[in-house]
Amino acid sequence: MTQAVRHDSMRARNLGLVLGEVRRSGPVTRAALAEITGLTKTTVSKMVGDLLDAGMVTETGTLRDGERGRPGTAVSLSGGRVAALGLEINVDYLSACVVDLALTVRLRYTQAVDNRAASPVETLARLQKLIHRAVDEARAAGLVIAGSTLAVPGPVNGGLLHSAPNLGWHDVRVGDLLETGGEPPGVEVENEANLAALGELWFGTGHGDFLHVSGEIGIGAGLVVGGALFRGARGLAGELGHVVVSPDGPACRCGGRGCLEQYAGQEALLRAAGLPAPAPRTAPEATSPDDAVATSGTPAAPGGVAELVGRLRDGDGPALEACARAGRALGIALTSATHLLDPGTIVLGGVFAPLFPWISGPVRDTMTGRLTAMRHAVPEIAVSRLGADAATLGAAGQVIHRVIADPGLHLAAARAVPAPR
Repeated sequence: MTQAVRHDSMRARNLGLVLGEVRRSGPVTRAALAEITGLTKTTVSKMVGDLLDAGMVTETGTLRDGERGRPGTAVSLSGGRVAALGLEINVDYLSACVVDLALTVRLRYTQAVDNRAASPVETLARLQKLIHRAVDEARAAGLVIAGSTLAVPGPVNGGLLHSAPNLGWHDVRVGDLLETGGEPPGVEVENEANLAALGELWFGTGHGDFLHVSGEIGIGAGLVVGGALFRGARGLAGELGHVVVSPDGPACRCGGRGCLEQYAGQEALLRAAGLPAPAPRTAPEATSPDDAVATSGTPAAPGGVAELVGRLRDGDGPALEACARAGRALGIALTSATHLLDPGTIVLGGVFAPLFPWISGPVRDTMTGRLTAMRHAVPEIAVSRLGADAATLGAAGQVIHRVIADPGLHLAAARAVPAPR
């Protein structure tokens, strides 16, 4: 039995079709859009007019449609009005970024704080203040926040953070504890490693089928296949940090022993190099959103990791051995991942990005020794250009892709945005 298509549903579909094609092919003329999409020129002109009014596209001069075609006015994506908010809670920092419709980063903040010292309510209250700061600055720039996604360091299913052992959080509905005052309208919650993989896909070096490894205090991984994230049956795929690399190894916060995090996590690396981990903060009021640092470009390494990099450059023996040990453990875990998943590329991100010159060799050598009996070559080992920013960017990028798929939901709000102050 067939059903009639409602006019508003058809219009929403066509708007998404047109805006999606502008993103893929722009700058592009209305005539070319009609030919590509199969819509009539009248329909395309109406859709483009609506998107122009909402500031989602802009006219960018003239183009000739084919060798003999008449010149037409080209349109392309505009980042001048609609944006998304990407957020992250990690063990030792909070971060926020605003990304516009053209995937340009408009502002970015990082606030250093040890979140193990606070309850979920306290941490989320601190994040909420950071949200308000970012939203206020976005509004002042003439942007409307279409939505937000929050990256958290643990597996998420249906908005429920099942377990974040490095934070000591279990079964927390994180989104329910955030109140954003209507803008952004609700917060989606997703695993940070998954979002970091999407960040690498949309903003970084990721291409084809690849595995992105997020090295922080915890270690996660996100798998991209055919340009889409692989989540697993219950959205819990990617817990690389709890792959066992030595069954008799040290106890892990997850309840197991010998997990990868105990050898290659940020704190394990610093301990092995003889460097102290940052002292936990005990007072929730010790930091405020005013302490958040505006950043641009590739983010700097965390303080302890920056000192480790300095020692590595100086040829310090314990630092070099710490990276070699971590790289061997990471290579063992990635060997298992390669046997199971066969990724074309493995991208090392988070703190592994600044450590890449020293950690990638042991990773590659370990994988070569364990894989070449069955394979002609190991996957390419690449460094992330995004480092610790990957998850926050992926969180914002996820919202932008949803807006492009269904722009009709945001037309009215975009039209109502006041001019920048």
